[in-house]
Amino acid sequence: MFTAVVVQLFCLFMTVDFATGEQRRTKNLILITLDGLRWQELFGGADQRLMTKATGGVRDVESLKRRFWADDNAERREQLLPYFWRTIAKEGQVLGDISVDCHVRVTNGRYFSYPGYSEILCGFPDSKINSNAKRYNKNVTVLEWLHRRPEYKGRVAAFTSWDVFPYIINDKRSGIYINAGWRELEFFADKQREVEWNDLARTLPKYWPGVRYDVFTSAGALEYLKTQRPRVLYVALGETDDWAHDGRYDLYLDAANRSDRIIQDLWETAQSLESHRNCTSMVITTDHGRGDDREGWKSHGILQAGSDHIWIAVLGPDTPALGIRRNMEVTQSQVAATVAQLLGEDYSAVNTQIGSPLPGVVRQLENTKRE
Repeated sequence: MFTAVVVQLFCLFMTVDFATGEQRRTKNLILITLDGLRWQELFGGADQRLMTKATGGVRDVESLKRRFWADDNAERREQLLPYFWRTIAKEGQVLGDISVDCHVRVTNGRYFSYPGYSEILCGFPDSKINSNAKRYNKNVTVLEWLHRRPEYKGRVAAFTSWDVFPYIINDKRSGIYINAGWRELEFFADKQREVEWNDLARTLPKYWPGVRYDVFTSAGALEYLKTQRPRVLYVALGETDDWAHDGRYDLYLDAANRSDRIIQDLWETAQSLESHRNCTSMVITTDHGRGDDREGWKSHGILQAGSDHIWIAVLGPDTPALGIRRNMEVTQSQVAATVAQLLGEDYSAVNTQIGSPLPGVVRQLENTKRE
């Protein structure tokens, strides 16, 4: 009995900031990435220059404008990403709006997916990662680092639309459950629904052999969240990038809008679970930017100016509601340490290469652990 009381008091001591009397509340975290979603659409909504057949491959221009166009910038971005702007931006923080001198930069110098995701997840760029080839990442991600700790063992998972993620996260070494690409979905509470989802996936044409539609990724992630209650869940959506590469601005916007609903579903599902309600944080970002002209918006990389500019959003009980951040410059490599810091862990202390946590994103409490 005495030992149990001592343990409880120690845990309380580790989670209270005695200067403010506040407790760290985050016990679980959801990390979401939207592949190649430009900061231009996030902060400005639909780009009128690209809402044509000639520049954006748009099939029905008038329908697209009815759904996503408004003269006012704030209204326009809210039409595209309603949940993001009505909830996340108001209750959390958004970084990367260049118009208010807030810059989030990619530091790997490649500006495409594998190097970007490795930088996000590992906390530093690696010059040896120079392609999207299916090669196992030699670097340890923050997901793997957390998974090695007893309190997270078996409670970290990833659902990804792109089939390269098992290599980026190195499922062989990390032991993390990863459902990627067109792999069958599992862990449904209703097994009949599981069969129906997998039958549908087999029936639909695979427009991209290595990237499944995000609706399958989100369905699997939501069921896993409800039935397995992971402490750390990574959801990587991919359609925004692929429709952009295909030159379909209408479908790119549709994918962004669907991603917004997926984010809402994940957050509201987490809040519906007793294990996650009011103790879950969410970090949302992208792996790279894109170009900004008639052809450049379709591509990214060292030849496309602006590909190094991205954005980050954070929502949760330990993040002050500061809205759009101004007058600061941060990097993609700071995401991993921020994920850990939200959970009360000090990932940046592991390796001097790892970027520090994003400033002002996590309310400072005297509970950060050291490796």
